[in-house]
Amino acid sequence: MTRGTPHVTEAHRSEDCRAVSGVLARIGDKWSVLIVSRLGKNAMRFNELKREIGGISQRMLTLTLRGLERDGLITRTVYPTIPPRVDYALTALGRSLLVPVSALGDWARKNMRTIEDARAAFDGICERAGKKPLRAAAKRASRNLNRVFHPPLGGSKNP
Repeated sequence: MTRGTPHVTEAHRSEDCRAVSGVLARIGDKWSVLIVSRLGKNAMRFNELKREIGGISQRMLTLTLRGLERDGLITRTVYPTIPPRVDYALTALGRSLLVPVSALGDWARKNMRTIEDARAAFDGICERAGKKPLRAAAKRASRNLNRVFHPPLGGSKNP
């Protein structure tokens, strides 16, 4: 037993960690966050989502939508028209995810400058030590963060 948590066993905590990790893996990846945030406005068709998000492949969008549907975060509705029409919408569970996603966006906007300053300081230390800085990865992360929390008006084919 761990001090401070007398009724929690090691096995129980380990199971909780695995369960939470699985959920966070789904809702924490950038494509899921982008899709959930876009569907928070209204139901959308596949190509609308692809156009709005930009940069996502058809395969990745398909896989992410299936995963979100499997986890109960979105619904997929097929209309019997020619050609068939398929709409994706958030479920009540998916809508409840908008609250923490929005809070994360607010936090990111408030702290983006501080994070950029910390990255610049870190990269400077790396350069002075003769190590390769992480600038390329940081730029990609910043671009993706901006796409999530500052989407272009009316969608964009080229983010």
